[in-house]
Formats: sequence, structure tokens, C-alpha cells
Amino acid sequence: MDTQEKYEYWLESSEYDLATAKAMLDSGRWLYVVFMCQQAIEKNVKGLYILYLDDNVPRTHNIGKLFHSFEAQLSEDVPEKYYQLFDRLTSFYLQGRYTEYKQKVSALVDRQEAETVYSQTEEVFQWLLTLRP
Repeated sequence: MDTQEKYEYWLESSEYDLATAKAMLDSGRWLYVVFMCQQAIEKNVKGLYILYLDDNVPRTHNIGKLFHSFEAQLSEDVPEKYYQLFDRLTSFYLQGRYTEYKQKVSALVDRQEAETVYSQTEEVFQWLLTLRP
């Protein structure tokens, strides 16, 4: 697989996850909305990492850290609110992975939170698509 094919793999997976987040939103599964939003952005950023740096994507779920590694190569400044979303989404991944946190997070994520995270994720997702070199 060449670099472009690897990027396309990550992109297709991220698009699938974003569609899954929407399906979870429509079905009222709030915790899974935010988890799938996290997955969608993480995979989109990993695809960009491949395009900007190399195909040895670090095994991390810290979206901000991944993004920061190639940010200097971008031709535009990154809005702070996007880094805030990266951090917010990363926290949903970490907590969602451990059974004892699942119930706690579930109690914190209501319809309004899920809708807000989904809306912000859609915005950042579309912006990330514009960053392809």
C-alpha cells in the first residue's frame, strides 16, 4: 500500500465512524455518540499524520498530540477551539475504555452533550478534510 492508499484507509474508517456517531445520536445512545466522534477524529488525524510525516503512526489515542506533531507543516493556524475538542474527545476515549468509567461517563453524557460534541465533530471533520496536502 502506498501513502495515499494508507490515507484513504484511515479516511474511509473515519467516515464510517462519523456515520456511526450519527446513527447513535438518532437512536439515543449518547455515550456511543461521543466515543464514535472520538474515533472519527482520531482516525482522520492519523490519516493526515501519514500524509505529512510517515506511515509509522504512533499508537496513541491522544488526538492533540498526534495533530501537534505535523501542525508546523500546515499553511494555516489551528483554531484553539479545535484543540479543545481534541482534548475533550480524547477524554471520552480514555474513560470509555474502562468498565468502571463507562457508567460515570454515561451519566455525564446527555442528549445536549452528545448533540454538541457531534456538531463540533462534524465541523472539525470537514476542516480536517481541507488539510490534505
